Amino acid sequence: MCYFCGPMKNRIDIQNKKARFNYELLDGFTAGIVLSGTEIKSLRQGKASIAESFCEFNDSSELFVVNMTIEEYAHGSHYNHLPKASRKLLLNKRELKKIRQAVKISGNTVVPTRLFINDRGLAKLNISLAKGKKLYDKRETIKDRDNKKQLDRVKKASIRH
Repeated sequence: MCYFCGPMKNRIDIQNKKARFNYELLDGFTAGIVLSGTEIKSLRQGKASIAESFCEFNDSSELFVVNMTIEEYAHGSHYNHLPKASRKLLLNKRELKKIRQAVKISGNTVVPTRLFINDRGLAKLNISLAKGKKLYDKRETIKDRDNKKQLDRVKKASIRH
């Protein structure tokens, strides 16, 4: 097995934790990403972030991820990539059409939720159609999370005694 193709010991799995808090996630898709050589090498080292990123369509109905940060490759030369460049997402026409209609009609947005490398060594991005939460929805989420933590503490204490 080659170094890049074989099973990787350290799996790359970069999450966007803010997306679940700021948005109500409606429908999910898995898309491929068009990357250059230094981008995939830097991604394999885990030097990427999708926290502030979002997806948008260009004039020719292609979907791009914007504001995704992939740090420059340390051993790259003058051929190194730009850290915050827009990167094209690969989806089939039916999925692109469905996403475009949902964004256009109901004012939804498309947010990346997870960036990973699959078993074949290809970079994939999980994206979701999302609707922005209002402030009171965010407060409700915080309250639910705190209640769940409190309940878990009580359960754990009752098991010990």
